[in-house]
Amino acid sequence: MAGIFAGWGRALSRANDTRHKQKIEMYKLKHPEVAGHREPLSLAKETEPFTESDVAKAMAAHDAVNRRWLDYELDVGKLIDFPMMTDVREPLTVAFLRAKRDADALRPVTAAEVTAKSRWDDYRNAVNAFDVAFGVAEQEAKRIKDTAFTEPQRQRLSTARKLVNIAENEAASPAERQTAYKRARHELEGLIVLPDITIAALEQKVATMIDRGK
Repeated sequence: MAGIFAGWGRALSRANDTRHKQKIEMYKLKHPEVAGHREPLSLAKETEPFTESDVAKAMAAHDAVNRRWLDYELDVGKLIDFPMMTDVREPLTVAFLRAKRDADALRPVTAAEVTAKSRWDDYRNAVNAFDVAFGVAEQEAKRIKDTAFTEPQRQRLSTARKLVNIAENEAASPAERQTAYKRARHELEGLIVLPDITIAALEQKVATMIDRGK
C-alpha cells in the first residue's frame, strides 16, 4: 500500500508540474509582449563547449533574479500592492517558487566547480526557467493587482498600505509607528501571507525608527 500511495504521490506531483508549465506557456501565448522580454541566457548552447566564464554569467543571472524577488520579500508595501506574488493558490506563483527552488538547488559554490557538461546544462536551464517563470508571474501580478479580492478586502488592503506607510514614516512618533504596525498586521490577517523575512524586515525597520526616536 505504501508503494501504491508513493506512486500516486509522484504521479500527482508530475501532473501538477505539467499544469504549472502549461499555465506559463498559455500566459506567454496570450501575452507575447511579456514573453518577448524574457530572452534565454546568452551563453554556450547545449551542443557547444562551456567555459568557467559561462557558469559565472549564469550565476550572476541567478543572483539578479533572486534580487528581484528579494525586493518583494523585504518590502511589505510592495507585497500589498501585488499580492499575487505570495499567493500559493496561483499556479504562476507556485511555478516561479518551484523554479527558484530548482535553480537554488543546482547552484554551484563556485563557477570552477562545474566541470561536467550535464551539470552545466541542468544549471543553465534551471536559471533560464527561473528567470522566465519569475518574469511571467511578476507581469501577471502587476496586471491583476488586487482585482482578485472583494471590495471590502480591497479596502482592508488599502488601509494596511496606509498603516505601513505610517509605521515606516520617520516623522511619526514611536507610539504611532508601533500602533500602525500592529493594526497593519491585523488588517492583512487572512488576506495575504507575508513571508517570515518580510515580517522580520518590517519589524526591524519599525524598531530601528522607534529607537532612533527615543
